Amino acid sequence: MFTPEQRDRTRARLLARAEADDSITGFAYTGSHATGTGDRWSDTDIVMGVRGEVDVTVARWTDWIQGEFDPRHHWDLPVRGASVVRLFLLPGWVELDITFTPEDEFGPRGPQWRTVFGQDQPVEAFAPPDADMLAGLVWHHALHTRNCLVRGRTWQAEHWISALRDHVITLACLRLGLPTADTKGAHLLPEEFTAPLESTPVRSLTEPELRRALTATITVATAELDHSDRELATRLRPMFTELT
Repeated sequence: MFTPEQRDRTRARLLARAEADDSITGFAYTGSHATGTGDRWSDTDIVMGVRGEVDVTVARWTDWIQGEFDPRHHWDLPVRGASVVRLFLLPGWVELDITFTPEDEFGPRGPQWRTVFGQDQPVEAFAPPDADMLAGLVWHHALHTRNCLVRGRTWQAEHWISALRDHVITLACLRLGLPTADTKGAHLLPEEFTAPLESTPVRSLTEPELRRALTATITVATAELDHSDRELATRLRPMFTELT
């Protein structure tokens, strides 16, 4: 694994390259490095404002990173608009997440942002997850778990139970004002929520175990809905009982 010193040298080389590139109009750190909360294992998240054709700059930078760091793989996150989010895996498990965005869209969309150079533009913040959609995914996944069980599709049932638990965690984080993406706020949730959650993982692919895990997960989900949308919880509780 990489050392913090190796990661910091990589960041410094990226910044120096950006400062020397006339097409780069802004450079910012996002993620934990922007807020001083990173640790030994934090990756590198960068946003760069681009003058001109974004795809041209992305191709040029990719060629440079290939020659400079010898990455083992790279791929793009799907995003809307003209921005490109390209992720690189360097030797030693150094991860680079670089967002190339038009210069008029270079600006913070959330609290994790630190401008190194360039002028921030007023941009729309990322919207939080929709609580009603999350609640809908809860009942959707519970129903599909039950359907998989009666069809004997054990691996698919396990998938739905795990996904259901993730959405319940996101609902709790949203309610408590904690980070919601990728369950990043899960370690900050109170024990009164996490203690019952410990019984929800699937321990084997037998039907009794899958039904036990589904019941445990639905119990936690119903308790969370009691906090976030009590009227909906009241309507769904008897229907959840039919599934368990």
